[in-house]
Amino acid sequence: MTDATPLPGNRGVIRWATRYDWLLTIITLGRERALRERFLDLARIAPGESVLDVGCGTGTLAIAAKRRVGAVGEVSGIDASVEMIERANKKAKRAKTDVTFKTALAESLPFSDARFDVVLSTVMLHHLRRAVREQSVREMRRVLKPGGRLLIVDFGRNTGNQRGLLAHFHQHGRVDLSALIDLSKAAGFHVVDSGPVGFGTMVFVLSDQASGS
Repeated sequence: MTDATPLPGNRGVIRWATRYDWLLTIITLGRERALRERFLDLARIAPGESVLDVGCGTGTLAIAAKRRVGAVGEVSGIDASVEMIERANKKAKRAKTDVTFKTALAESLPFSDARFDVVLSTVMLHHLRRAVREQSVREMRRVLKPGGRLLIVDFGRNTGNQRGLLAHFHQHGRVDLSALIDLSKAAGFHVVDSGPVGFGTMVFVLSDQASGS
């Protein structure tokens, strides 16, 4: 979540939203597109699915997800930042892509129960206080259909082997992989897969909501 003027209740917000895309290009050494595709691969997104990107920033991942789900699929994105959502809408318009963006908080998603096939939460949860983080994951479970999938990606602990600008930049916020697994399980998810993303210190947890749970 990123904004100079966040919604009430938001915490840990990046305050230079106007430079967000430029910064991502710099810290990923130009590999942002490859990283996005890796996230979508990890989430196992398929044509025709409905996807929600929580903490969507300027909407680049959501727009990429729309290309995966195709014309019959649906993609929505939410972010606490009004400015980020404005930029996301401009991007979608330029790309002639039908993605719905809303300003909202992760802990209070403005969607009905069992609405989506997939929820994405990428490098966002470490910004939140623990109680808000837990509530946010419960909300993600609420809006997933039975059998739906949640992909969480965040910065893991630095083992001392990781170097570079990305590792340096995110010294302020990291989450143990075991903590992400526990967070998912506590919200009622079944963990399907987990481990390193293969980029810096990033780790992922892919979970699903078993039918009838």
